[in-house]
Amino acid sequence: MFGRRSGAVVPRLPERPAPAPEPVPVHVEPLPRPERPRAEPQAHEAARSDDYYRTKGAIFGALIEAIDLTQLARLEPDAAREEIRDIVTDIIGLKGVVMSIAEQEDLLEDICNDVLGYGPLEPLLGRDDIADIMVNGANRTYIEVGGKIQVTGIRFRDNQQLMNICQRIVSQVGRRVDESSPICDARLPDGSRVNVIAPPLAIDGPALTIRKFKRDKLTLDQLVRYGSISPEGARILQIIGRVRCNVVVSGGTGSGKTTLLNCLTRYIEDDERIITCEDAAELQLQQPHVVRLETRPPNLEGQGQVTMRDLIKNCLRMRPERIIVGEVRGPEAFDLLQAMNTGHDGSMGTLHANSPRECLSRIESMISMGGFSLPSKTLREMIAGSIDVIVQAARLRDGSRRITHITEVTGMEGDVIITQDLFVYDVLGEDANGRLIGRHRSTGIGRPQFWERARYYNEEHALAEALDAAEAAGTEAAL
Repeated sequence: MFGRRSGAVVPRLPERPAPAPEPVPVHVEPLPRPERPRAEPQAHEAARSDDYYRTKGAIFGALIEAIDLTQLARLEPDAAREEIRDIVTDIIGLKGVVMSIAEQEDLLEDICNDVLGYGPLEPLLGRDDIADIMVNGANRTYIEVGGKIQVTGIRFRDNQQLMNICQRIVSQVGRRVDESSPICDARLPDGSRVNVIAPPLAIDGPALTIRKFKRDKLTLDQLVRYGSISPEGARILQIIGRVRCNVVVSGGTGSGKTTLLNCLTRYIEDDERIITCEDAAELQLQQPHVVRLETRPPNLEGQGQVTMRDLIKNCLRMRPERIIVGEVRGPEAFDLLQAMNTGHDGSMGTLHANSPRECLSRIESMISMGGFSLPSKTLREMIAGSIDVIVQAARLRDGSRRITHITEVTGMEGDVIITQDLFVYDVLGEDANGRLIGRHRSTGIGRPQFWERARYYNEEHALAEALDAAEAAGTEAAL
């Protein structure tokens, strides 16, 4: 067809004028800080020279003129990649480009990624130790590894290439990003969450943020090994998930709310019908009977939008046994509370808040901002009657993630919602490397409010053992 296999000869193309070198970002030395452990950057993250990008641009332009993209699209990914490598090798020979075998291999891989994948992002997407990828225009890309943000040597040819990659990502889920619609949420095929904000809103070029999707699904046992929760606290969370408590997972950005929600849903029985509502589908439920719903933005004419409220209202007609809301951001909080209060026990959701008490205040304010004119006391009674447990997650200043509270909502006293902490995390100090030292401890509550629910599901003995073990472990740690 084309390339070596088809016997086609790639014509010698006239040299294109080299683009002007892009300005090199000035590095400002930060103020000295205590040394902290950080992940070693990978070899492919080393900054490449301007000569490399000029050579790549010339070869890439020759490649685009030499191949038939419609024919290439008909090939399997591996065959298309091999075809591109053959043609690029021919172009390198025809142009007389001198480079080492390692440099040529890097160039071949980069160009294949540009044509078939997500360009310079491909090496980062292939790493499972990265939590977030943050692209601030064509010349600056950051990653988060181990809770710390690092700058990489990854850069794009120009802002147009970055914009093309953003467009490629969002088009896979039927969305668009351009000047008329410069903000877009989407997801990659593996479930990674994507946010794009384009010019003119992003002044220095498109800003692309990817929350990476871990290939290996985390479990509570792994969270115990990482120190995010103690074994006794993990056992209590298992019981909370199994006995159909209504749970809100609260936390700040990047604190691990979705990960924790995934862990809790593992203890839902296989015979339960679960319906999930999300802005960008990223939950990883393992049960066989799951219906996944996703919101939709308006089209070019401003029509066809499907909001989170629409999804939650509709899923109430779908005979759900549990409703899982990926993130509560607005007036849909009212519909979720109604679902929790009308026989859909075991429903769960996440929201942004820094403490269990703030979580309750945020739910109240989100409902009020949605235009509901309910008296404050009525609204609080509804919240207290709907939510059983708040699980608070936090990302601490050393980058570690911890479950800091398991808090029970016990009812009302006057106009105030009453809560009690079953489990808390205390920060005790800091080691020589700047890592925080702390411990999880039980608060000594004898019987939580959901004790009768645990008895109904024959889990009261397991709950008693977990609470006793947590109290004993806390006492031992204190001594």
